[in-house]
Amino acid sequence: MIPRIAIIDQNTLEATGLKSIICDIAPMADVGIFSSVEEMQREMEENTDGTIPFVHFFVSSQIAVERADFFLQRQRQTIVLTTQPVSGPQFSHFRTLCTAQLEHDFLKSILTLFQHAHGQQSPHPSPAMAEEKHKYESAKSILSARETEVLALIVRGFINKEIADRLCISLPTVITHRKNICDKLHLRSVSSLTIYAVTHGIVSAEEI
Repeated sequence: MIPRIAIIDQNTLEATGLKSIICDIAPMADVGIFSSVEEMQREMEENTDGTIPFVHFFVSSQIAVERADFFLQRQRQTIVLTTQPVSGPQFSHFRTLCTAQLEHDFLKSILTLFQHAHGQQSPHPSPAMAEEKHKYESAKSILSARETEVLALIVRGFINKEIADRLCISLPTVITHRKNICDKLHLRSVSSLTIYAVTHGIVSAEEI
């Protein structure tokens, strides 16, 4: 059963960027972008293939306020997208995600939500992406033990020289390991490597 996730946001650029990250974290998920709750509901009504309802809603703060009647009934499934950290009671019933963070911090926030969705830290685990959880937990890493150590240090922010010193290996060896890691995983950016490391249990979101 493929988990379905809805992004409800009139900011197309923001929604598209978020979809890209979610698809990297949970490639089995079916992620849809909508400009309103009404558009999403029309899509659901027109869909006659028996597709399951959405298990998560990433929704802009404006739409969350305007359609509080809809999202308050789905508190555990809803993540409100905000332009700044929220400290007041306005969204106290929901998990929130600040979209104005730097790329690294934004990625860390989403990966933390992903871990919560698997019930690793939350007493009320989300139903989303259970199939992805099984996939990640059962997958055998294609990296060697040393490559896994190097990857963990890369995503924790260490530069090549620091990695060499920590593992007592030469700098050229670290560079070779980095190349092999990227080649084996078919990944090039640190963000993609970070997603792989967290979703495969090599590091936790709090460590990056």
